[in-house]
Amino acid sequence: MKGIILAAGKGSRLYPMTRPVCKPLLPVYDKPMIYYPLAVLMQADIRDILIIIPPGEEGPFYRLLGNGAQWGINISYVVQDVPRGIADAFLVGEHFIGKDSVCLVLGDNIFHSLDLDRVLKRAVREADGGATVFGYYVEDPRAFGVVEFDDDGNALSIEEKPRFPKSQYIIPGVYFYDNQVIEIARSLKPSARGELEITDVNLEYLRRDKLRVIRLDRDFTWLDAGTADNLLYAGQAVKQVQDHTGRYIACLEEIAFLRGYIDVEELHRLAGRLGQTLYGQYLMCL
Repeated sequence: MKGIILAAGKGSRLYPMTRPVCKPLLPVYDKPMIYYPLAVLMQADIRDILIIIPPGEEGPFYRLLGNGAQWGINISYVVQDVPRGIADAFLVGEHFIGKDSVCLVLGDNIFHSLDLDRVLKRAVREADGGATVFGYYVEDPRAFGVVEFDDDGNALSIEEKPRFPKSQYIIPGVYFYDNQVIEIARSLKPSARGELEITDVNLEYLRRDKLRVIRLDRDFTWLDAGTADNLLYAGQAVKQVQDHTGRYIACLEEIAFLRGYIDVEELHRLAGRLGQTLYGQYLMCL
């Protein structure tokens, strides 16, 4: 399975702070925002990753992430000249995906759970021959894409921002698809706001009876850092978890080390580049 991070949005909900810097490069507590979706893909054992970026941002992204070799993964980049919706990622990344399945993560979404590795690997397996999304419980789902599903995880309906939701579960910003997603994305018509909608991709898989839903436990944390309030809350939540557990969220070096992508010598070398920061000290203690 290949991985795509969609990081090409203008971040207009965060103006003026995103005028001089691309949103996924903003800090969420002690790490750049882009680390969090990148960690999701690495924890799903996905090592070939495409990051879709806006025009003119190639330099900052490459200075931060390079080609991923320092973490034992392969990162490439492609520019999305005009934002055309989430589903456009499959057309922009068509050559990269090739004949493989694909996981798409939104660049401003943060996921955390002690069980995250297992849940992600399950999603990779269940996407074989179809699509898999997560069902995340919220008190008021009316502002989101709402998914209804049965006890076996079969999707029954999807509604975008419904007035009367059929479910308390929404679909957060990570999606797992087989290779049919390219053909489906190519057949989409732009919505009223002129975008190719990810909901329409999911509806087509639902129509084909190939959409699976994994219900996330109530202790699972999902954060959307796309507004100023949410960005602040996300940073506070990351700090709280790290202080409470003593374990870092989205520590790419740790994920790579635990999976055998890098050895202990490389881990110490990466830690040394971070000097006496708490992040560097954490890596040395591993």
